[in-house]
Amino acid sequence: MIPVPPAIQRIPWKLIAILSGITGFGLLVLYSAAGGNWSPWALQQGVRFLIFLTAALVIGRFPLRIFEDFSYLAYIGVLLLLLAVELLGFVGGGSQRWLNLGFMNLQPSELMKVTIVVALARFYAQLPPGNTRTFTALWPALVMIGLPAALVMLQPDLGTALSICIGGVVVMFVSGLPFWWFGSAAAVGAAALPILFSFLHDYQQKRVLIFLDPESDPLGAGYHISQSKIAIGSGGIGGKGFLNGSQSHLDYLPEGHTDFIFATMAEEWGLIGGLALLFGFFLLLRWSTRVALKARTRFGQLAATGLTMTIFFYIAINLMMVMGLAPVVGIPLPLFSYGGSSMLTIMTCVGIMLAIENDSKTGTRRFH
Repeated sequence: MIPVPPAIQRIPWKLIAILSGITGFGLLVLYSAAGGNWSPWALQQGVRFLIFLTAALVIGRFPLRIFEDFSYLAYIGVLLLLLAVELLGFVGGGSQRWLNLGFMNLQPSELMKVTIVVALARFYAQLPPGNTRTFTALWPALVMIGLPAALVMLQPDLGTALSICIGGVVVMFVSGLPFWWFGSAAAVGAAALPILFSFLHDYQQKRVLIFLDPESDPLGAGYHISQSKIAIGSGGIGGKGFLNGSQSHLDYLPEGHTDFIFATMAEEWGLIGGLALLFGFFLLLRWSTRVALKARTRFGQLAATGLTMTIFFYIAINLMMVMGLAPVVGIPLPLFSYGGSSMLTIMTCVGIMLAIENDSKTGTRRFH
């Protein structure tokens, strides 16, 4: 029997299969959404995936110490990119979120979802355990979260701002900060909801009101979610069949290749397709959770937990949004929705977690 070379054995084939399965299914949906054409979405998305997958595997071979050492620098770099968006970014879909790099439009706010987690993981990994219940453990983290969240809100992009906040808060929570801090903040936030609502843009307020009463404006602000529900419901158990989705093909379903791609898929593949996709996401999150549990260092544990929750937040909010269980906030479905920035973010998360997994295999478990 021919021995398998160590270099081949080290390749995470199971993870590659999971990622390829989710993305491959997405490519079929994009192919169908374009009326049975590889352009303009499926082919470009497939090429991006191969590039970003290769990048993730390369990132995974880096020593974990590199991510810890350069986490603050990465955070500052992405923060500067967010400032550049305010000065140089172009407007698309009514929001100013992107920088044109030529080969792709980069959305720096997506990258901040990763860098805020890694930067806070370093901060709490270096913080003496006795200081986790002092104000020293609180105010730097709030500043680090608040600056990018405020810049993203200016774009305006409420969904991504919430993602950045939740990723940061998860790292704060698992770092051992007092639970009553989070409970108090949640109570204050709930009490302040009417005031916060008044600060939202008109279209954001309308989205919240439509979420509470979707049928109040079915042809206006409620059009997206109404058509999404129709598409999902019409798919039934087995779907209408590949290339037979009327809602997307007749352009009734807006953003059927990006934010509402799950509805496009559900119409053609039905409940069976939806469960298959959810199983793929379950396998991905199970792997990332195991990486967090087996992490060798405190930094690795905090970073892997935050990155796992970042991916979970993508999935949960998008699915709740397309089913009418949450307001429409413009969060794509990981590896499935068409778009380069969100895929870059997810594959960066995967690459860093691969580095954490490889680090946990190279020595004894330690925390500092």
